Amino acid sequence: MIKKTKNIALVAHDSKKPKLIEWCRENKEILSKHSLFTTGTTGTLIEKELGLSVTKYISGPLGGDQQIGAKISEGAIDLLIFFWDPLESMPHDPDIKALLRLATVWNIPLACNQTSADFLISSPLMAEDYQRDLEHLERYKKDRKILVSKS
Repeated sequence: MIKKTKNIALVAHDSKKPKLIEWCRENKEILSKHSLFTTGTTGTLIEKELGLSVTKYISGPLGGDQQIGAKISEGAIDLLIFFWDPLESMPHDPDIKALLRLATVWNIPLACNQTSADFLISSPLMAEDYQRDLEHLERYKKDRKILVSKS
């Protein structure tokens, strides 16, 4: 269950950090009603420039993306806003792909650019509880149990 007060992860590649900070500034009132989680540098910038309280993990290339991914799989992150740069090569690209994959596997809302983030943050569902469909995960777990029991 995604509660009315959301746990929102905010992540941005270096070239997109200014755009994410600008977006956060424009949506500060809404964001202040939720719990925010970030990778290191992004969180420091949000705290410094906007005064919003955030829970910071380590920098993305040092494992912060993976820390947020782990929180998604634990059900502790409800929504991911990740301003990533598809035109720039990243040394930690496998971590980025893993984070995006986990957001999809766990069926959490995901915005990868300002336009999708604008649509997501302005959704009426942001102000209410929401039941995610995780039936595919239950089927997967059931199939794994059948495979294990046959061996």
